[in-house]
Amino acid sequence: MTLLRTVNLKKYFGDTHAVDGINFTVAKGEFLSLVGSNGAGKTSLVNLISAYLVPDEGQIILDDVDITYSTVNDRVRAGISRSFQLVNLFDDMTTFDNVALAIFSRQEKTRNPMMLADHDAEVKKETLDLLKQFGLHRQRTLQAKGLSQGERKLLDVAVAYALRPKLLFLDEPTSGVSTRDKLTIMDTISQVVRGGNVTAVVIEHDMDVVFKYSDRIVAMHEGKIFADGTPEEIRRNKEVATTLIGAAFTD
Repeated sequence: MTLLRTVNLKKYFGDTHAVDGINFTVAKGEFLSLVGSNGAGKTSLVNLISAYLVPDEGQIILDDVDITYSTVNDRVRAGISRSFQLVNLFDDMTTFDNVALAIFSRQEKTRNPMMLADHDAEVKKETLDLLKQFGLHRQRTLQAKGLSQGERKLLDVAVAYALRPKLLFLDEPTSGVSTRDKLTIMDTISQVVRGGNVTAVVIEHDMDVVFKYSDRIVAMHEGKIFADGTPEEIRRNKEVATTLIGAAFTD
């Protein structure tokens, strides 16, 4: 069943067609990877869907409701959440408080939330449970700025996940971390997201990560979708390989 679809979605920046008539669908429960070279339009597409950009033309439909011109906050309430390539944390707050604040925001308990966190048993329990799921329980009292890059990536995803989205966008969740840490991060994200029956769309450049974790892969180039298929179908697609890396994919 389709959770999200875009209809002829367009966003131009002068002569640059960042998103050029995109018809994009995401099925409920799938773990989809959005790939393409730099400038392909991936982040612009996600920015349109999450209301950080306004489209020039087209529609965005979530659960059969037109959300094309709704605000960022309205889309969060509708069930869209995201993490960012450059993590978006409160660096001087603890790991615990970053997640707790997201929960308070979701519950619209934003009046002096940090003063209430230790006294709200429900929020405290949910925060600790989420930190355990993301492997950050031991770092709960550390300020976000004191975490490793991999831990910061996980915390950014945990904050987005704490909003209880239907659809979670993850922008480069493994960028800037070691090869070893990439798999640890993606194992954790995949386990939590799939276990929570959350639909996920991941922007990712590392094709080893893409092939390992995706149910479906959508490839973009110059603002258009030019391939859409299973990991095996994309692996065999010579056009995708040539466009992305200039050579065939290795097994």
